[in-house]
Amino acid sequence: MKYILALDQGTTSSRAIVFDRAGHVASLVQREFTQIFPQPGWVEHDPREIWATQHAVTLEAIEAVGGAASIAAIGITNQRETTLLWDRATGEPVANAIVWQDRRTAARCDELRARGHAARVQQKTGLVIDAYFAGTKLEWLLDNVPGARRRAEAGELAFGTVDAWLVWKLTGGRVHVTDASNASRTMLFNLRTGDWDDELLKLLRVPRAVLPQVVASSGVVATTEASVLGIELPIAGIAGDQQAATFGQTCWSPGMAKNTYGTGCFMLMNTGAQRVRSRNRLLTTVGWRGPAGPTNLAYCLEGSVFMAGATVQWLRDGLQMIQTAPEVESLAAQVDDTGDVYLVPAFAGLGTPDWDAHARGTLVGLTRGTTRAHIARAALEAIALQSADVFGAMSRDAGIALTELRVDGGASRNNLLMQMQADFLGVPVVRPQVTETTALGAAYLAGLATGFWRDADEIARQWHVDRRFQPRMAEGDRQAKLARWREAVERAKGWARP
Repeated sequence: MKYILALDQGTTSSRAIVFDRAGHVASLVQREFTQIFPQPGWVEHDPREIWATQHAVTLEAIEAVGGAASIAAIGITNQRETTLLWDRATGEPVANAIVWQDRRTAARCDELRARGHAARVQQKTGLVIDAYFAGTKLEWLLDNVPGARRRAEAGELAFGTVDAWLVWKLTGGRVHVTDASNASRTMLFNLRTGDWDDELLKLLRVPRAVLPQVVASSGVVATTEASVLGIELPIAGIAGDQQAATFGQTCWSPGMAKNTYGTGCFMLMNTGAQRVRSRNRLLTTVGWRGPAGPTNLAYCLEGSVFMAGATVQWLRDGLQMIQTAPEVESLAAQVDDTGDVYLVPAFAGLGTPDWDAHARGTLVGLTRGTTRAHIARAALEAIALQSADVFGAMSRDAGIALTELRVDGGASRNNLLMQMQADFLGVPVVRPQVTETTALGAAYLAGLATGFWRDADEIARQWHVDRRFQPRMAEGDRQAKLARWREAVERAKGWARP
């Protein structure tokens, strides 16, 4: 068996990537799926389409390397917080999945904070109370799908984030599990005990019978049903996409940080076995559990930017300003600056450090001289400036000056964006040769669990730099830019009200 298969189920597409022993991509297949917007602030996916696209790309990817018999193990990584609820007997979803970007429970989160629960929730879960997380989404489904609460209490329904849904489908409904990294994104998981928390379940009125078993991120947790992929294969790695990317970037030592530029932008810093409680509105989250050795257990500090690549997608699909996402770089390069135009892409509210579910997208500074190129450049700057806010908060929480940022994800291939990022951070930005680090992290977790890779040292030797972006902006200009950005952010806050 020559390969590891990684299933990378993302917010806008399902991908299957096959890696060889050197960590190189042997085959990659990707398919986009439908984004559903029933109301302003609501975002849904059809769980059936998630599975159909993931299954299809998986079959195609493994066929390209000689079929399932050449696969040693499967690793799964997934869009986190997206909430699914399905019938245990039939395997059919009882409603569309509520996507992590969805804001429908913002008022419920306001209520929970007003009742004084924020400190207790952060103490137990490491999270802020926000509609981003799965807990209030699940509560909403139980309250609004006819009969769902009664059936959940009777043990007839199963809840899961996307990883649990994929394992369920891959095993023919035999196995209902989630890993610790995904569980830590629900607002129902106690970081200290490593299990679901009864007090939080009571607070959100979630019956324990609906929950999956929490398992390690690296270890054989199930085997696939033979009819699904042609033969039985071990499922040996599971991690939420951002934790998987951190693992794939080999950020295994405390203080190492990475930023993934996908639909959103997510910066994680390894804090080792220590759970650091943020003073700057970052999240404390499980990085991964297992395998043995230096990569056995890690917690992370995380900053979450909701709109990164999705901002460029909006330029393409919403404004039809470009035809393909890569075109944004050449369009933005037509001007030397934005002409003091700022785009605050708070289409799904603001994440770290503002955590404003009522913020909305704002474009300010327009004049008669503003062109498509200025707006395109402002969109790229917005991605880098949001990440700079997170980087600053992370440095303050860590108590150390972070000296570099490792980057990955689709938009990390945009050289103009990466140079902006280095300029706005004031530290080097380092892009590895393999930028598919989310899928690679899932593959590494599965490969270590099954002996495909001998140990962490073997994997670490596979990480190589593609390009290092050095900051060029003068410090005074950088500080002025960040201050002006914060003025624009203030204008976006609190726009939408229930």
